Amino acid sequence: MITTANIADIRTQVNAWRQQGESVAFVPTMGNLHQGHITLVTEALKQADHVVVSIFVNPMQFGKNEDLDAYPRTLEADSRALIEAGAELLFTPTPEIIYPKGLDKQTFVDVPEIGDELCGASRPGHFRGVATIVNKLFNIVQPDLAFFGNKDFQQLLVIKTMVEDLSMPIKVIGVDTIREPSGLAMSSRNGYLTTEEKAIACTLKQSLDMMAEGIKQGRSIAEVTKQATNMLIEAGFKPDYLEVRNANNLKIAAADNTELVIVAAAYLGKARLIDNLTFSK
Repeated sequence: MITTANIADIRTQVNAWRQQGESVAFVPTMGNLHQGHITLVTEALKQADHVVVSIFVNPMQFGKNEDLDAYPRTLEADSRALIEAGAELLFTPTPEIIYPKGLDKQTFVDVPEIGDELCGASRPGHFRGVATIVNKLFNIVQPDLAFFGNKDFQQLLVIKTMVEDLSMPIKVIGVDTIREPSGLAMSSRNGYLTTEEKAIACTLKQSLDMMAEGIKQGRSIAEVTKQATNMLIEAGFKPDYLEVRNANNLKIAAADNTELVIVAAAYLGKARLIDNLTFSK
């Protein structure tokens, strides 16, 4: 695997592959890789000739009181995992390479509406940072395909909307959430959980399952949401949001919507956990 922080190196290698008529897939990450990330690489290798991975902890998507400095950085272990998974090119830029003018003078991309609610409301500027860095990485790598986890449902919709609105020739593919045996969605931030907290963290997924089953049985969204919220609070969570939305556009679910998604974010100790569940009514 070639590892470089140089933009020109990335473009040279990708262009060499293209001249041979070969396809390129891209998996952008912030590192501290777990099995969910490796699954993205594995899926990418099934659909493209070559896979490029980036590791960049993006300061633009972190708020002033968030965990930018504390975010785990495990490049050596990540590199070993990526080599084993079959990635061929790893891009590891610094903030100075990505944002040479600094964040305040950086041109940005903003996806309205979808990026303004839920995590966007709780973390102002977060999705502006996500859209901007993904746009920039897409321009650097110029992949045919890009792979993201479905766990970050809102993020995936933001990126798909950006790609469509800006007419990018890239197919964005969502990959199913990888879960621990307890049902807890794999996440880099699970490392913030204590042993005791990890034992109850699976309650988040259980609450989503309960809501979906209740809605399918004809119970009202308000009723199941209240029950699930109480379930989380009793387990020790501090819910941020817990809502049922239209799975196609993330708008508040209407009575005639059949494709739904339950989206949730909740604090457990130091960790802010997110999860979602899509289902048909």
